[in-house]
Amino acid sequence: MGGWNVSISEQDTHALEKATMRRVILRLVPFLMVCYFCALLDRVNVGFAALQMNKDLGLTPAMFGFGASLFFVSYFLVEVPSNLALQKFGARRWIARIMITWGLVTACMAFVVGPYSLYAMRFILGAAEAGFFPGAILYLTYWLPSTYRARIMATFTVSIPLATFLGSPLSVTLLELDGTLGLKGWQWLFVLEGIPTILLGIACLFVLTDRPSDARWLGDAERSWLVGRLDDEATRKKQVGHISLWQLARNKYFLTMALVCSGASATGSVLSVWQPQMIKSFGLTNLQTGFVNAIPYGIATVLMVLWGRHSDRHSERRWHTAIPLLIAAFGLSYLNLTSSIATAVLAVTFALVGAYAFKGPFWALSAGWLSPGTLAAGLAGINAISNLIGGGLMVNVVGLVKDATGSFPLGMLPVAALDAAAAISVILISRAHAREAQGAALPA
Repeated sequence: MGGWNVSISEQDTHALEKATMRRVILRLVPFLMVCYFCALLDRVNVGFAALQMNKDLGLTPAMFGFGASLFFVSYFLVEVPSNLALQKFGARRWIARIMITWGLVTACMAFVVGPYSLYAMRFILGAAEAGFFPGAILYLTYWLPSTYRARIMATFTVSIPLATFLGSPLSVTLLELDGTLGLKGWQWLFVLEGIPTILLGIACLFVLTDRPSDARWLGDAERSWLVGRLDDEATRKKQVGHISLWQLARNKYFLTMALVCSGASATGSVLSVWQPQMIKSFGLTNLQTGFVNAIPYGIATVLMVLWGRHSDRHSERRWHTAIPLLIAAFGLSYLNLTSSIATAVLAVTFALVGAYAFKGPFWALSAGWLSPGTLAAGLAGINAISNLIGGGLMVNVVGLVKDATGSFPLGMLPVAALDAAAAISVILISRAHAREAQGAALPA
């Protein structure tokens, strides 16, 4: 049938767009959300396993923090190569490979016997999972016109708080299997949360399609419209440009956006690892801890979707990225003034709402600044650096501060400072980018 440029009425074009995007979104986004839900569940379940595992393995807070942080070190090392491999081999096969590998490693976490085996398995898990999130973000840019990106990326990344909202009661319930068939509760947690990931990895081979031009599940007119719309956008947008990996590593926009992302990443990573132990310190049981821990994530799940929709509706990214970072900084700072479980949960809620509402507008902003040739490495690099700083460094900082002072909230202050610095940075770099884009548009 005819291509995108075929002369049809505006009403028909709108109907075609609506039908096409509905089919694309329903086909890809829910499935990727379930996959990412498992990714986050397999990443953060170590925080709940710690409620039993630390005592069984003789782990101090510093040992546990170091072991948890090693995930982010290998994640950093493998992230960019993994995303480049996805671009080369195709999302369908590469995302399947990632999920099957990390599902197997998660299940094998049940057999760690001490700090050194924990260190090794967390390092391997990070390498196995590296590339999934930026790969999924990259994959969605192949399918989504720019006007859909913030809301869909916010909807996709809702899996992050949702994983802990649902995973908190699930994980502590699995801990109650302690002693069944001779396994500890934390061992059952790893095994039973790893198996679904393996099965979803196999399903990727049947559900995902690499590019819109290959989508036989779209009609001819729908496929032609989508390919044409994406090609047209690619030729019109102002981008950082096609540069080498070395040039990318020195690009001011790339480095600033990596710093900006580090604030939200640190907030989410630190709380996912340490929050269960912090909440339990108020005298709660494991089961009570799991249900109370879920409350802030449930609120963040709703608000991050609404914030992403608001960003798309107003076509605004800068303030929709900066304001959540300031909210996260406030929440983490306020933790130091809390004296009850209620005020602690309130403070954590502010921090998590900020960390997750940030994601949709931020990834839409970043994707809009990178050229197609730089997009894979750029998104992966931003995510890798932010995870190294946010997870690899800050998770360790909290453990060391807890060992030295006995206080979790004090360890959150460096993360709050990083959030505040990130908010200021995104405002400044966005203004600089806008000035450069305006200057480039002026006639010579």
